[in-house]
Amino acid sequence: MPEYKAPLRDMRFLIDEVFDFSGRYQALGATDASPDMVSAILEEGAKFCEQVLAPLNRSGDEEGCHFDNGVVTTPKGFKEAYAQYVEGGWNGVSSDPAYGGQGLPHSLGLLVSEMIGASNCSWGMYPGLTRGAMSAIHAHGSAEQKQAYLPRMTAGTWTGTMCLTEPHCGTDLGIIKTRAQPNADGSYAISGTKIFISAGEHDMSENIIHLVLAKLPDAPAGTKGISLFIVPKFLLDAHGEAGARNAVACGSIEHKMGIKASATCVMNFDGATGYLIGEANKGLACMFTMMNHARLGTGMQGLCLGETSYQGAVRYAQDRLQMRALTGPKAPDKPADPIIVHPDVRRMLLTMRAFNEGNRALAYFTAQLLDIEDLAEAAEEREQAANLLAFLTPICKAFMTETGLEVTNLGMQIYGGHGFIREWGMEQLVRDCRIAPIYEGTNGIQALDLLGRKVLGSQGKLLMGFTKLIHQLCQAQAEHPQLKGKVAQLAALNKQWGELTQKVGMAAMKNPEEVGAAAVDYLMFSGYVTLAYFWLRMALVAQDKLAQNSGEAAFYETKLVTADFYFSRLLPRAAAHVAAIEAGADSLMRLSAEQFAL
Repeated sequence: MPEYKAPLRDMRFLIDEVFDFSGRYQALGATDASPDMVSAILEEGAKFCEQVLAPLNRSGDEEGCHFDNGVVTTPKGFKEAYAQYVEGGWNGVSSDPAYGGQGLPHSLGLLVSEMIGASNCSWGMYPGLTRGAMSAIHAHGSAEQKQAYLPRMTAGTWTGTMCLTEPHCGTDLGIIKTRAQPNADGSYAISGTKIFISAGEHDMSENIIHLVLAKLPDAPAGTKGISLFIVPKFLLDAHGEAGARNAVACGSIEHKMGIKASATCVMNFDGATGYLIGEANKGLACMFTMMNHARLGTGMQGLCLGETSYQGAVRYAQDRLQMRALTGPKAPDKPADPIIVHPDVRRMLLTMRAFNEGNRALAYFTAQLLDIEDLAEAAEEREQAANLLAFLTPICKAFMTETGLEVTNLGMQIYGGHGFIREWGMEQLVRDCRIAPIYEGTNGIQALDLLGRKVLGSQGKLLMGFTKLIHQLCQAQAEHPQLKGKVAQLAALNKQWGELTQKVGMAAMKNPEEVGAAAVDYLMFSGYVTLAYFWLRMALVAQDKLAQNSGEAAFYETKLVTADFYFSRLLPRAAAHVAAIEAGADSLMRLSAEQFAL
């Protein structure tokens, strides 16, 4: 299994030199997030992930979770690792101090989440789902609900889930069958079956707080009739502790391609006691608080698994001997040269590196927006951050998982036949990553959300909020002596982005199928241009540091070379997506459904 080492230097490059987390924290009044505090969180988080979680990654995959008559047991070591996590207070890093959290900015919680996901993706699902459930309760719960559940969830002694999907429906939640019957005491009897529920049952916490979508007897049809309910595994006693068992049980766990140590459960609710969160028939808004949190977390999984894959691949490429370099022996004292001398291996490694580092920049920028939305005093600043978040969330989820899957595949490819062998660990990263483009809304759904709802639905307002940032950067750096070529390349694509959007919008007015036909290619085009913006920002910093002779020349030179690779080798892929969009819906819809069976 690849040995994971937290990429602290690259993380610090972004938070200190590109995005100035410290300055932003001070401006937002988050004075507790001092540079010393941030450094301590990074260092201690890295130790926990490298020394405790990473060693359990392969063994957890080999063992998987165990199911016995409704009882789910996690792999050896998982429960003990979670106890250390709880003892260290990690679950409350960015949680509300009113409920026992440390109250640090959301972006610091994301830094910890990255290291957790990269060291052990399956294990990270358990606290990850809890934070999503906490965010929904915090945003929409009553004061009594918050006080009843958030302190223990913040501590980590209770965990949480999202119970949305049912056997007959995936993304189309308007047709769910789970019902909520009002009880005389103001609670509800929840009955139905939910599937694909991550961390739905396990042995790591004292209680599990399920957030369940269901419909009231008089609910309107479709998504307008969805309500959200808190359904604890154990009902609370008079002292607020876990008491009697509720009528909710795990019917089975799934046997999966990857993330085998994360319990993916079928959950049966048989008249279970539940409590309405938010307003009746307004569960969709509550759900999206959870889903947006989960979508950002899922996008991070692409980065996390890609990072671990790259670390394994580069070490292997430096050690594995195979053939001689085309320009002559590079290791004449050995029977062959290390494969890192070969151009095709360089292509794969640079692709991995360019996507990982670009995706990390996108993730950290998004994390800063979370901070601004939460902490900024000015309503206008909060609104701008919220709009940028709405626009970038589907790109984060879909583009980062698509490229993360590409990166893990390349990592396995670099190992050759050994990559296909289980004990090297590279194939596990591919298997674990494969789910990321599927769950929390498939990437096709993310694409429709981006193009249909966020871009066309806002008459281009959300798109322009981001393209304006690109335009301002390109305008300011148009004559940069070393980077003006990249600036011009990005400026042209930024202009094309708006033109392409208008073209799709006009076509959709004549044929609504054009939106669905263009959506995935539009999202991928958007992702490539978005990463180009962040690569330009990173290159500008690196060039400036080299000009100042500030030390670490090799680090900054590596950034510039990787930026060159991205702009010259990966960004041109955007043109192929433009061509696909311009091919129109007819190229997809011309065959009848019956002809596909021929």
